[in-house]
Amino acid sequence: GIVGVFGYGGGVIGRYCDQPEQFPGVAHFHTVRVAQPSGKYYTSDYLRSIMDIWDLRGSGLTNMHGSTGDIVLLGTTTPQLEEIFHDLTHNLNTDLGGSGSNLRTPADCLGKSRCEFACYDTQDVCHTLTNDYQDELHRPAFPYKFKFKFDGCPNGCVASIARSDFSVIGTWKDDIRIDQERVKAYVAGEFKASGGSHAGRDWGKFDIVAEVVDRCPTGCMSYDGAKLTIDNSNCTRCMHCINTMPAALKIGKETGASILCGAKAPILDGAQMSSLLVPFIIVENPYDEIKEVIENIWDWWMEEGKNRERVGETIKRLSFQRLLEVTNTKAMPQHVVAPRANPYIFFKEDEVPGGFAHDEKAYRQRHMR
Repeated sequence: GIVGVFGYGGGVIGRYCDQPEQFPGVAHFHTVRVAQPSGKYYTSDYLRSIMDIWDLRGSGLTNMHGSTGDIVLLGTTTPQLEEIFHDLTHNLNTDLGGSGSNLRTPADCLGKSRCEFACYDTQDVCHTLTNDYQDELHRPAFPYKFKFKFDGCPNGCVASIARSDFSVIGTWKDDIRIDQERVKAYVAGEFKASGGSHAGRDWGKFDIVAEVVDRCPTGCMSYDGAKLTIDNSNCTRCMHCINTMPAALKIGKETGASILCGAKAPILDGAQMSSLLVPFIIVENPYDEIKEVIENIWDWWMEEGKNRERVGETIKRLSFQRLLEVTNTKAMPQHVVAPRANPYIFFKEDEVPGGFAHDEKAYRQRHMR
């Protein structure tokens, strides 16, 4: 709030030297965050234009990209800020990113533009929500920062589960598709495992049992020498088998996403990853189902969150059950990390038939040993 552009509360981080008399060249050294395009696709003309602006009006130092994803332009003076903003918005049709206690610039993986594993169009949902939530992006009104990240599949190429308050991770409901003939081709050495990514040296003959079946974290796979079998009810979507044999194994056809909440870096009580909130949601434009979850979380967090408290810390303080209530999400087995070890879901009296008051003798009659 010390320095910025007119009408925006975020996008520029003020940096000042504490001895400007000795170092007048860096008396001001403000950082400008610029919103990156979905998937970080650029034309060479666009990049040259960014560099021309920054050579003229800044230090020429850049960071491509920041942890959140923005183009980060390092080092300029206060009189240049409005000029930079005018050039970006009028000539390049580009807006500033987020900074401060607001929505940070949403980030996504390459999604369906490059990746066969993508379960939804990450670029479209990222672009749509970036446009829809411009007010939350540029005018800080939250207890602290809030990050969206969109991973197209459980491989998590933008690490949303570790770095965002609201993670949307692609998944599927049906079975992994298996091409048994191609499985045999992998075993015979006709296809290189892992898409040939380990081709730099001779690792020996591909061993499907040692390299795929035995590495399944839930042990839900078996191979009898001719046929690969997957118990999909126990599959946790770790992606190892699909990554190793992409020509033979494909994600299911009934695709969507899981929503997780509450990741953060070490600020107060240490790092934590996102917790599963919605096990499966359809991801289709205009994304009203996702927006409903987002806005319910924001309404609750802005009311209950403490100053500089990430939503994950609010959840930890007020309980995950409270988050389920405010987002109208029913408790499900998928919410439980370790059965009998984290009983954070409690029944209320009006949810129990007959309430909490019971006749012990009548109970014993119904449950005779």
